[in-house]
Amino acid sequence: MTACSPQAQDAFARDAARAAVTPVLTERFPGVPLEPTLDCVIDNANATQIRALALDGVTGPTESTVQIVSDIVSKPETLTCLAAEGLPALLQ
Repeated sequence: MTACSPQAQDAFARDAARAAVTPVLTERFPGVPLEPTLDCVIDNANATQIRALALDGVTGPTESTVQIVSDIVSKPETLTCLAAEGLPALLQ
């Protein structure tokens, strides 16, 4: 992966992070539209969170994954994104 461009590395990490976040969102917020919710979470994660989630995407979600997702969901910018997507179930 080190031979990849920074953009390719970022895309790979984000894809792996999505794999870890998906089961957490599905379990914690059943019935919420997954794709827009995933987009808001991944787009508002910082680089450290993306890296941690990407590792969890390879090994499988853990309690740490749940905590990271909870931290991201509670960020004001994530809440704004979710509201803009019409996802009030997560805002409660």
